[in-house]
Amino acid sequence: MRARIAIAYAMINYEHREILLKNRPDSLYRISAKGTVPVLKLEDDKILDESLDIMKWAIQINDPDKLYFKNIKLQDNLILANDQIFKKKLDKYKYHTRFKELSYEEHQKNVYDILIVHNKTLGEQKYLVSNQITLADLAVFPFIRQCAHVDLNWFQDQFPFLGRWLEVFKNSNLIKKIMIKYPIWLEKDSGILVENT
Repeated sequence: MRARIAIAYAMINYEHREILLKNRPDSLYRISAKGTVPVLKLEDDKILDESLDIMKWAIQINDPDKLYFKNIKLQDNLILANDQIFKKKLDKYKYHTRFKELSYEEHQKNVYDILIVHNKTLGEQKYLVSNQITLADLAVFPFIRQCAHVDLNWFQDQFPFLGRWLEVFKNSNLIKKIMIKYPIWLEKDSGILVENT
């Protein structure tokens, strides 16, 4: 999701191929041995198979709001903590029935400890890094969205400032634009041209 957010933000047109992860096409592995999504194949045949790499590539092409211009180290640290720490705790919270070493409440407490820090920050400023939107906001948003929807009432009660931040993004034209459901791509077909310009 976040790769598509950055590509749409940067107003880059691209060919989209929607796949089912439980039925990954052989061509995915030919492009990237990891077999994970997202994968972006550039016109020079370079492959980007990490969502953050795709985000940074996109904003190097076009970054009208200067998302990645100030507080770079703070942004990088926030994204790194999200990707390496919060995402693991989020997965266990979302799929708590698979991770029975802890109770649901304990998994929820683990995400709480991270979310409450974001909530405090957003009680003092408009966005996660400053009063200006940054790449960090766009990179973290999809994971906060996933977490909120495990128990939306609990999330809204516990994190009012973070909840407000989340709603601003969810209702933005940028996010609405990328929330389109695409048909599953078949190997015999071309992809769908997504026009962001």
